[in-house]
Amino acid sequence: MKFTATPLAGAFIVDIDPSSDERGFFARTFCAEEFAEYGLSAAALQCSVSYNIRKGTLRGMHYQAPPRDEDKLIRCTAGAIYDVIVDIRSGSASYGRWFGAELTAANRRALLAPKGFAHGFLTLADDSEVLYMISARYTPGFARGFPWNDPQVAIAWPMKPVVVSARDAAYQPLDHGAA
Repeated sequence: MKFTATPLAGAFIVDIDPSSDERGFFARTFCAEEFAEYGLSAAALQCSVSYNIRKGTLRGMHYQAPPRDEDKLIRCTAGAIYDVIVDIRSGSASYGRWFGAELTAANRRALLAPKGFAHGFLTLADDSEVLYMISARYTPGFARGFPWNDPQVAIAWPMKPVVVSARDAAYQPLDHGAA
């Protein structure tokens, strides 16, 4: 695997390093020892999948509050998404800053969102599927979020969302106590 640091400390793009032959290729998508070398959590206590019917579906911006905060390794297994993380670590030099990357089934790229980051994505194709490896069990009472279009964060989404859930639309801006 190839780890590339993002501009937000502790967050990485993770690319596969395939071994190819006449059959195709084989590559690791997760290795606890390699993740630990970068100071990243080696625990994956839960795996989840998000299937999205329509291009333009937006999910986010979501996170879990401490002590149920979580590391997430996000990979698009079908279709394409624009994946975004936002640093919500109080006291962080990059608090409120965001980073986005296109994750597709074809590029097989993943984004590592460590604890203290909110996460969301916008589908760029119909029938997009997202696989999450998560370090903590989802606990509804600790689920938090802020709007995908929060003016203080000012994420530059590649297109306007077509589908946004009522829950995601109702979140309060980050500066109003979401963190």
